[in-house]
Amino acid sequence: MPKPTKGPRLGGGPAHKSSCSRILRLRFSPTVVFRPLRRRRSAFVPLAERMVTFAKRGDLHARRRVMTVIRDKSAVHKLFTEIAPLVEHREGGYTRIVKTGYRKGDNAPMAIIELILDPVERSLRPRKPRLQVTQQRLPRLPLRSMAPR
Repeated sequence: MPKPTKGPRLGGGPAHKSSCSRILRLRFSPTVVFRPLRRRRSAFVPLAERMVTFAKRGDLHARRRVMTVIRDKSAVHKLFTEIAPLVEHREGGYTRIVKTGYRKGDNAPMAIIELILDPVERSLRPRKPRLQVTQQRLPRLPLRSMAPR
């Protein structure tokens, strides 16, 4: 049997994986903080990063690419109009993952995923000047002939 190459199955078959990822995608909003299992978190975070990057572009083609993944028009509208302007100057790293411990009952590891919407602060401290490398010419040595002795 061929080995699956599209990532972990998230506790079931391919249909279960697609339904889990669909549910995770619908919760994609700046105010909702949700607590998936750590395995599901690893499947959601790259997808969320890519969708926010498309939203930052903001053109029609990017909106259509996002609509193929997130089928809810209101969620896509919120992504393009509310979330994208807030992360306009951030160069990646739009999600924060906090491990919260283990779920009571089956001891499954849990995590919190949230969008980072804080403004990016540029450091204003002056940079250290680079060391000036002085190029010194080495004396040229006479070339030896490569003829056998």
